[in-house]
Formats: sequence, structure tokens, C-alpha cells
Amino acid sequence: MEFTKAHLNHGYTNKILTINTGNGAIQTSDIDPRVRDFFIGGRALGLYLLHKRITPTTDPHDDENPLIFSPGPLGGIPQFPGTSKCMAVSLSPLTGIPGVSNFGGHFGAYIKYAGFDALEITGKALKDTMIVIDGFKGVVSLMEAPAIDHVFDLEKVIADRFVQAGHDKKDIVFLTTGIGAANTTYGCINSHYFDPTKIMTGGKGFFRTKQAGRTGLGSVMMDKKIRAIVVLAEFPKGENPFGAADWEKVKAAGSKLSKIVREVDPQSLKMSRKGSAGLISFMNKEAYQSLPVNNYQLGSDPRAENISGKFYAENLFDHRGMDGCFPGCSLQCTKGGWVTLTTGAQKNQKVWVDGPEYETAAGFGSNLGMWNPEFIMEANWHCDNYGIDTITTAVIMAFLMECFQRGYLAKEDTNGFTLAWGDEKSALEFIHQIARRETEFAKETAKGMVHLVNWISDRYVERTGQTNPKKELLRFAMHTKGLPFSLYRTHRSLSMQGSYAAASDIGAHHAAAWLIKVDLLGAFPTLQDKARALITYPRVRLGNDNMGLCKLPWVDVFNPESEKMKKDTDMYINPASQEIYADFYNGMLGTNMTWETIFEQTDRDINLQRVMNAMIFGKDTGKYDWIPDRAIGPTDDDLYDAEKAYNDQDLSGIMKKPLDAIQKMQTGEKRETLMTHRKEQLRQLIQSYYHERGWNFGGIPTVETLKQVGLWEFLSEETKSGIAKLNG
Repeated sequence: MEFTKAHLNHGYTNKILTINTGNGAIQTSDIDPRVRDFFIGGRALGLYLLHKRITPTTDPHDDENPLIFSPGPLGGIPQFPGTSKCMAVSLSPLTGIPGVSNFGGHFGAYIKYAGFDALEITGKALKDTMIVIDGFKGVVSLMEAPAIDHVFDLEKVIADRFVQAGHDKKDIVFLTTGIGAANTTYGCINSHYFDPTKIMTGGKGFFRTKQAGRTGLGSVMMDKKIRAIVVLAEFPKGENPFGAADWEKVKAAGSKLSKIVREVDPQSLKMSRKGSAGLISFMNKEAYQSLPVNNYQLGSDPRAENISGKFYAENLFDHRGMDGCFPGCSLQCTKGGWVTLTTGAQKNQKVWVDGPEYETAAGFGSNLGMWNPEFIMEANWHCDNYGIDTITTAVIMAFLMECFQRGYLAKEDTNGFTLAWGDEKSALEFIHQIARRETEFAKETAKGMVHLVNWISDRYVERTGQTNPKKELLRFAMHTKGLPFSLYRTHRSLSMQGSYAAASDIGAHHAAAWLIKVDLLGAFPTLQDKARALITYPRVRLGNDNMGLCKLPWVDVFNPESEKMKKDTDMYINPASQEIYADFYNGMLGTNMTWETIFEQTDRDINLQRVMNAMIFGKDTGKYDWIPDRAIGPTDDDLYDAEKAYNDQDLSGIMKKPLDAIQKMQTGEKRETLMTHRKEQLRQLIQSYYHERGWNFGGIPTVETLKQVGLWEFLSEETKSGIAKLNG
């Protein structure tokens, strides 16, 4: 299909590209200005397009389930730090509800440069397919994809093909996934872009990757038989190339934030040296106990320094060249390095690994009882190469290790194969088995945590003849709504418990409300403070997803001016930097809004996502807003005693008894009392959150709230009727 490239106006192309891979139909359509202005872009626009395509009975594997890629109006503008985020949106095969995944690289920017605010893919191809969007020729085409199962082999073939066709590597960006995405429910999508600054043997420059890992959208991509999506485009040129309402204001805002990043980061988190793996040391502090160790059983370990950002920065990360995932970002936190593989088809090869990020370092490190950073990098590479989510894979493996530890799994259940804390060889072998679905055990694991709990329970009963252990397994099967936890142990952060339980509607992920760090620092002293934070922080975090922005220059670079703001302002939300983001937004879109008002718009899509969940979960919606006991506190007496001093002190305050009286109590009694209190606190927080949101006691938005935020008129008639009944 030929198309006429749209010019950018206020950061928008005002065009959507829709491709049905089943019948080959390709079309472009204008975005209704009402829809564009209400949903803004990114995650919000993606959720709206998803809502228009599905019904409450649509299955993630149905032809009509769309796979949507949506950047935002502020994405792709290198004059401001961190502006090439894109959102992938679809029904999740892992959770059955709307899945959303944020990813970096250049794809979001280039899809706009080619002329589109969103790409919407429906149908299923009959054979492996590659979508090519050529912004130079104004042509969209479908072609047969190379029959290659490994991502990095496919990367080379795609890059070579388009270079040989005369394209500069910097003008080629693409998405891929691999055989692991076809064989699991938690496939990831790799976003490839050329980095001309990095050095490799025999030359300079190679393709690097970022991932859309969460909620299994790579599996949707493979289910549609899409192996790759290629965009050929170039940076817009000329004065005010992005159509800003006030280009000088935009550039001034970008210069201001870049200066803050350059001055503050080297003195604080050192993201430009450590990447996000620098967070390991903070979470591992004795006072916080928030680094998950051995499936979240413990919260710190002295060996954590072996896998810390400092260790990677000094020993494994290659600092030559630039490390921004998009031009113009002064944070430079996209770290990586070289490692020699010890397993797999590429054994003994030296490969480049993008990462590990904090989540992967903790997931394959402390949470598996592994303290070898090169093992973590190899596991990271294999997951990317197969196209599977590192977080989901690692957390499921930790659950299985604990099942072996506690006797719920045995060799008889797995044809002699075992997983154990610290066993690197078996862990790597199991990653290969999962991705290739080589054994019955691997096949069951590939279906996700919810399925695994049932499978293990059945096998245990069959093997032992004892009572079904499902209830016990659910205490440490670390997921919410089917999505395994991102890597934070939440015993000491009620706010983060509430985030995982209720504020994150895709399941247990930190994208919506990453409150643990500021909660540990004492930002939210009361229950009401915590409930409000579950409103205000998702507005900002998910608001950035709508605009096409990275959160890190905001959340991980604390602007010193924020400490000087008025006393009734939340210092921890970094308001001085938020004002810079407001200047960027207003300069691009021609508005005159405060940062608070800009981000309040996010309530629209937060309510939309909850509405779609409610249409699937029905009257049980609120029951899914909960977390495993392991995320709340000690699930057995030994784990209570592992942090006895802290737990006793906490219980002393709860029971209003002297510490020596608490110490005389039996451990079992103390643990039960502590857990009962913490669960009640979480219930109260969730209800307070519902109240603040304007949802009913079952977690369902009221009709009044949906009308108040302006969402009601954008809902389908079936949805309006369903929500009205659920509130009846």
C-alpha cells in the first residue's frame, strides 16, 4: 500500500496505520481530534484502540485481538532527555486481561517519522510474515519473513537485507521476537536500533536492543505469525521539525533538564555508570530488606555486592561510546557488556548483552540465589535471543526452586530434572528447555504461574496421596492477576503492596506506582498518604507512558530545587522537574497547563483499563486486587525469626506491649498476629484507594466517576451496560 507521509503538528501525525495480516488489508485513517486530545497517545491511545476492537469474551489468541504500538506526542524529540518510549498493547495471553508493555529504542520515534501515531495489527498471517513500513518511499508491505528462530540471527539477516538495498543502518529500526515467544505465554518483543558509537572487534557500531517484556505481547506477535516489523525513516529536518507550538520553549525545557541530569547523576545514583542495576545496593540495605532473595523469602544478602551496579560498572560494563537509548538523552543509562556463553547453540561465543537492568539482575541473581554477574548476563542474553521476558522467567524459576526446596516438587515429577538455589548450570539449561518446550515440565512452565500452581498441586497429590497443597503454594507463588512480580520485596512497604495489589491493573508490575523507594525513605507516613500516593504517582508514571517519555530522568535524578518547594508539595515526586516537563508539554501542544493538571488527564486511561478488567472479571474484580502472603510478611516461623528483631519491634508497636513481653511469645503466635495486622492494613489501603479513585467497594468505577472524568462517552454500549449492572 502506498501512503502520503503526514507532517508532524504538535508532535502528532494524526494518522493510524491498520494492518490485517490475515487478509493482507492495509489502510490508514485519520485520528478523530476528540479521541486524540482526550487520550493523548501512547498507553492511553493504545488502550482506547484495544477497547474498540474487543469484547468481554475476546480471547488473546483470537484473530480480532489487536497488537498495537503507540508512541506519544512528545516521543522522538531529541531536544529533550528520554523521548523515545513506545507502548505495546494487546490482550495478554499470560493474564487474559489488557496487557501493556513499555519499551525504548528508536521504534516509537521512527513510526512517527514514517507518518503514524499508532500501528494497529489484527488477524493472523498464514505464514511467517515481516511488515515493512518504508517512510522514504511511502509504502507499507507484507513479505515472507526469514525462517529464523533466534532473535540475533534474525537481526543480522534483516539488517543485511536493508543495508544491501541501500539504506543507512541508522535509518533502519525494527521489532523482532523468537521461538521462545511462540512456545510460552510470556514472550517479549525486541526493539532493535543501530548504535554507531559502540566498539566491537573489527569495527565500530552495532545494533542494540530494548525489550517490551511484560504481559507476553511477544507471544501475541508470534501467534499472528509476525516475526519482524521494520520501519525505514529518518530524523525530521529543518526549523521546528516536530511542529511544536513554541519550539524555543521546548528547546529551553530540554536544555534545562539535560543540565540537571548531567550535574546531579554523577553525584547521586550514577546511572550513567551503573545503569539501573545500581538499585541493587539500595534495596539490599539491612534497614530496608527489599531485595528479593530465594523467591522473596529474604530481603538482603552480603553477596549482593557481587551483582551490584558498582561491580558491573567496574568489571563488566563497556563504557566506550554513548549509552543513551535515543539521541539527546544525557542520562546515558543503557549499559551493556560482553560475555562468553557457556551453554546453548552459541556456546563459547563472545556476545554483547544489553543489560542487565535492575529487574533482570535481581531476578536471575539474588532471587535465584545466584551471585555470579556473568551468569546473569548470559541468562539475560538467552532470554532476549529466544524472545521471552526475563522477569517472568526468573520469578517462575524462583517459585519452582522453592517448590523443590519444600518438597512440593520432586525428581519423579520432572523426569529427574531439578532446580536449586545457586545451581547455575540447571538454571541455564531450563531456560533453553522452556524456550524450546523440550520436556513436559518445561511445557507446563511455559504456560505461566497460574497454570503451574495447579499442575504442581495435582502432581503432588498423585505422588504423595496427601491433601492438595494449592492453598500453600499460593502463599509464595509471586504473581497478581497472573503476572509475576517485578523484583521488589514489599514486607516493609505497604504502599508498594497496594501498588502491586490494586494500582497496577496489568498485574504485579512497578510501572504504575513504583513507591517502594520513597516509602522506605518515609514519604507516606499515614494510610491516607499512601492511598493518595497510589493516585498521584500513577498519574505521572503512566502519564509519561502516554506522552512517549522515559521516567528515569524524572524519577532517578532528583532536582535540588524540589527541596525548596512549598511545604504542602510532595518533595519526593520531584516537582521542580515536573515543571520542566510541563514546559515541554505546553511548548509542544500549545497549552497552558500546570504539571498537576497535565498528569490528572491520566485518570482517563487508568479508569479505562479498570473498566476493561471489570468487564472480564465481573463482580469478582476486587478479589483479584490482592497479593500473596509472601509479599506481606513471613510465611513461616523460620522466616519470622530471620528478621526477628525488626518483626518483634513492629509487633510491639502494633500490640502496644513492651518489647520484652513480645520476645517471650511463641514465634507462631507472633507471626500470625503480625500477618493478620498487615493484611488488615492492606485491605484498608485498598479500600481507601478505591474511595480516592471514585470506585465502589468492589473496585469497579462508578458511572458517576466515568462521566466525571469524561470517559463515559467513549465507551461501547455493551461496556456502559455492563458497568451499570456491576454498580447496580
